[in-house]
Amino acid sequence: MKISGARIIMETLIEQGVDVVFGYPGGQVINIFDELYRYQDRIHHVLTAHEQGASHAADGYARATGKVGVVIATSGPGATNLVTGIATAHLDSVPLVAITGNVPCSLIGRDSFQEVDIMGVTMPITKHNFIVKDVTKLADTLRLAFRIAKSGRPGPVLIDIPKDVQVNTCEYSPEPAVQADEKPVASDEKLLAVAKLLGEAKRPYIYCGGGVLTASATQEVLKLAQKLDAPIGCSMMGISAIPTSHPLFLGMQGMHGHYASSMAEHEADLILAVGARFSDRATGNTKKFAPNAKIVHIDIDGAELQKNVPVYLGIEGDIKDAVDRLAEMVSEQTLPEWQERIRELREIEKTAPQSGKTLTPYRIIDIMSEITDEDTIVTTDVGQHQMWTAQRYPFEKPRTFLSSGGLGTMGFGMGAAIGAQMATGRRVVLVTGDGSFGMNLNELATAVTNRIPMVIVIMNNGVLGMVRQWQTLFFQKHYSNTTLARQTDFVKLAEAFGAVGMRAADPKAFEEAFRMAFTMDGPVVIDCLIDEDEFVLPMLPPGGSMDDVITEIKEE
Repeated sequence: MKISGARIIMETLIEQGVDVVFGYPGGQVINIFDELYRYQDRIHHVLTAHEQGASHAADGYARATGKVGVVIATSGPGATNLVTGIATAHLDSVPLVAITGNVPCSLIGRDSFQEVDIMGVTMPITKHNFIVKDVTKLADTLRLAFRIAKSGRPGPVLIDIPKDVQVNTCEYSPEPAVQADEKPVASDEKLLAVAKLLGEAKRPYIYCGGGVLTASATQEVLKLAQKLDAPIGCSMMGISAIPTSHPLFLGMQGMHGHYASSMAEHEADLILAVGARFSDRATGNTKKFAPNAKIVHIDIDGAELQKNVPVYLGIEGDIKDAVDRLAEMVSEQTLPEWQERIRELREIEKTAPQSGKTLTPYRIIDIMSEITDEDTIVTTDVGQHQMWTAQRYPFEKPRTFLSSGGLGTMGFGMGAAIGAQMATGRRVVLVTGDGSFGMNLNELATAVTNRIPMVIVIMNNGVLGMVRQWQTLFFQKHYSNTTLARQTDFVKLAEAFGAVGMRAADPKAFEEAFRMAFTMDGPVVIDCLIDEDEFVLPMLPPGGSMDDVITEIKEE
């Protein structure tokens, strides 16, 4: 049958299993939105307040499910407003398809109204991007975009579609949903070499990155760790891959990681890294990173091997398959001396119970964890609140912690929470700071309009806390532009948007507010007043190592 390009987009999205898209209309996508009107019983479009919020929502949808998220925006500023969201997905390997409109082909390159070379703009932050100038190639280009987004190491793909291509017609034939490319398989020879190294190690440590979640390899990693009697740590992106309650799990390592996890990695004689990329926040000074360890690195993306740290053995391959086969190759063992050292490190790390009348970040998170369940999805923005959540909240199920890792995008959490809730139907919690919340609080309008059951916990200290912490420690307390001194009343703000607003200045008030929020249908904002001098500890100084770790702030 002969149909328009705009309708081809609808049919191809449905063909690929898409039932929810996020976006914002405009002149160069008006034909696409006209078809969305016609297809509204088959594709639900979520209208956000801003295109950046739409891109974060599509990202959150993808992170919560593993499916490809879809976002649609018009040309010019609509397309450029997607850039931060696309870059966020790119740095965290999230499958995303961004569809943008553009001026008709005859006007491209003439500085037409709202024309921008979005392909050129996004080339460094996408796996691939396309401009479709022939309607007969539109369906196959969309299919290819989905295949690229979900294959290998996932990531975002952009398709720019000029307006005349949306209007033009051609024959369309439906096809089955595309499958991801066949994954590379680690060789038996290399895995046997790893098994030998693991058998010889006296202090093995398994380091999980976000790739473990992408590969759905939780059970395989746990099986291997149990046979080896090896502790497990993770990067921030790997949080929720391993249940917090598992006896072998030490938590996040790195700049603001758990002391026991980071120190165990530092003292290990063999590190098995799976689906991690050894970013600077995870390693500190690479010359002093894990000085006595042989590093074995397994990753779906061969470009990551030997990129940031020298590794003894690098293996390109599907993590789930490689770790599963590796677990069959190793012998079961116990390492009592190593486990005794782990117990010592845990004892050193032990934090004081959070009680009393003061509302602290850890107390907030402890109260949250008492009320939420294992299926609750927690999203964060970026800053101190993000690290406190990563350190303290007991994540038990995969894909329940959504946060911007690689790009560190303040304002990510609000859109991501909306997308995750749309994807799963579950209640979501956004933990944010007063600085981050200000970045994209306009999406509160989206949450209210769509009756999103979400609780927004604002850790309000009146400052840009993480930068202020650095200024305290490394810049002689020169608090340049980190004291916000804003007069915003978040309770009244929430009410103005049509949400429920509450305020808490002590643990009892917060617990009452949080419990009440969990009985409500729509979004609830809880403004939590915390001290501006609360710090995220431990902390590796920039460029430092575990020899330089800061575990307490001494009063002057």
